This record gives sequence, C-alpha cells and structure tokens, in this order.
Amino acid sequence: MASDPRDPEVEHLVVPPDQDGFRLDQALASLVARLSRSQAQRLIKDGAVSVEGRVTTRPGTPVHVGTLMAVAVPAAAPAQVAPQPLPVDIVYEDSWFLVVDKPAGMVVHPAAGHAEGTLVNALLHHVGDLSGIGGELRPGIVHRLDKGTSGLMVVAKHDRAHETLARQFHDREVEKAYVALVWGTVVPGRRIEDPIGRDPVNRKKMSTRARRARTAVTRVTAAEALPGVTLARITIATGRTHQIRVHLSGIGHPVVGDALYGGVHRRVPPHLRALSRLDRPFLHAARLAFAHPEDGRPLQFECPLPPDLQTVLDELKADAARFRR
Repeated sequence: MASDPRDPEVEHLVVPPDQDGFRLDQALASLVARLSRSQAQRLIKDGAVSVEGRVTTRPGTPVHVGTLMAVAVPAAAPAQVAPQPLPVDIVYEDSWFLVVDKPAGMVVHPAAGHAEGTLVNALLHHVGDLSGIGGELRPGIVHRLDKGTSGLMVVAKHDRAHETLARQFHDREVEKAYVALVWGTVVPGRRIEDPIGRDPVNRKKMSTRARRARTAVTRVTAAEALPGVTLARITIATGRTHQIRVHLSGIGHPVVGDALYGGVHRRVPPHLRALSRLDRPFLHAARLAFAHPEDGRPLQFECPLPPDLQTVLDELKADAARFRR
C-alpha cells in the first residue's frame, strides 16, 4: 500500500562529539536544521523521539557522543495564525521565497503577548500560504531577528524551499552581515568565539557563562571610530539567540541602545546627545547572501540603515566633527 504523504518522516541521527552531554532537545535542534528547540521539545513530549531504540518523553535527557536517536517529524499542519493587512517591505520575491526588510519593533512570529501584529501575520496576508514543516507555528520562517533589530530576512514559500534554506543556515553557508554602533573602540579583525547559552540568573538573557552553551562565532570585519563609540560591520557564522548583542557586551562593547545587555547610558557627553534618541539597539541586518534553493545560483541582498538609525548616525557624525574642531 502506498504511503500517506502526511505520514511522519523518520530521521536517524548519531550524537557527534560537540553535542556530548547536551540535553536531548538541544541536540535535536542542532542536528535537524528544520527543527527549533521548542519543536524538538514538543516532539519529545509527544513520544516521537527515541534514544537507543527506546522512546523518551523527557526533553532534558542527556545524550552522549555516539548515542543513536530517531525522530519522527510530522507533516506540516495548516497555519492557525490570522493574516493581517500590515505593511511589509519586500526586497525580493519569487515562487520559492521572499526577502523582507523587517522593521524594528515588529516581532517575527506570534508568541505569548504577541498574538497579532507580527511579521508572520503580515506575510500570511501577502503570500496566502507559507511553509510550515513539522506543525510549525511560524510558517515560512527559516531564521529570525530580535524584535528591536531591523533588516533582512529570508522567508520560504513552501516546504522544499524551507528545507533547503534551513540546511544552508544549519551548515553555515549563509553570509549574514550587520551594522552595529557599539560603545568604546573596537578594531576590525576582532573575532569572538565564546559559546552562548541561557543566562543562569536571568532567563530572559543569553550568556557566555551558561552551563550548557552552543558554539558561536562573531567577527568585526570593519570599524569606523567615532568619539566614544564605533560604527562596526559584524558578520556571524552562527545564529544563536542575541548572539551579536551577547558577544559584544561580553567584550565590554555593548550595542548602543541595548537595555538588556548594558548598552543604555543615562548620561552622555554633549557630542553623544544624539544617542538619547534611540529607543532600540543600534543593530541592523544589512546583508544576506545564500544559494537559491531551486538551482543553487548565488544571491545577495543588501539594505541601508533605516531612517531612525541613519538620522542618529548623521547627527552623531556632525556633533563629532564639531567636537574635534
């Protein structure tokens, strides 16, 4: 009898050395590109995951190098998110994916406290139907940006595109470049490799001091020194939650305007007064490069700073010029 296309797809995995001692949900999310950690937890609790041939329903079960795992990923369920006619800046679109310039202040996907007004709500109105692998409640979303971060995101239109793009992100084949304004002087060429995990004290934060942390790599590729701050070009080889903000704060140069990681100063000298106008982190996803999911041709997209950041930067440079004179 022919198989039902709605049947779960079973993936067999072996825990690699860099996942030794990790929680089961962490290992699955790392090894299966199309699964987020919350998805992995849900599948585990639903009995869809086995370890060494035995079903386990505990996401926190530790796994070790060489451990055999199997996960049954169900077919995508229709999205339950309501489309909303919200404005969305579409940079590029074809039958496989679209690239959007997400504004600061917009949450990417619905969650507690943000059932509406998200990027997903807007995209469902524009596209009508997006991919949703494994019962995903964040249709089409291959990666994300923090609420306070603006810039480029790629969104899959169907499951084949989603799987291919997710694999590229997982295998670190996607180039991601950001523009950030940070406190102090940072020189180009700085590389930060501190692993990142959940902060042991404040669960709303990520930290380089976490007991369970995942590899993270951040590089400063260009820098323009201004009095008291640096305008930096940042690239990331990984995509951990809050990665740039955590790494820069960890080396003593938090992103200007980032209240969560020490980037807000109550008092600033006159030549930095423009910074008081910021109501979010000065962080913008400026460049995204990847292979087209259909034929592999290289693509790259860039977008300039949004008006709120550009205005602050222009005023800052003008004040800096006066300060130097």
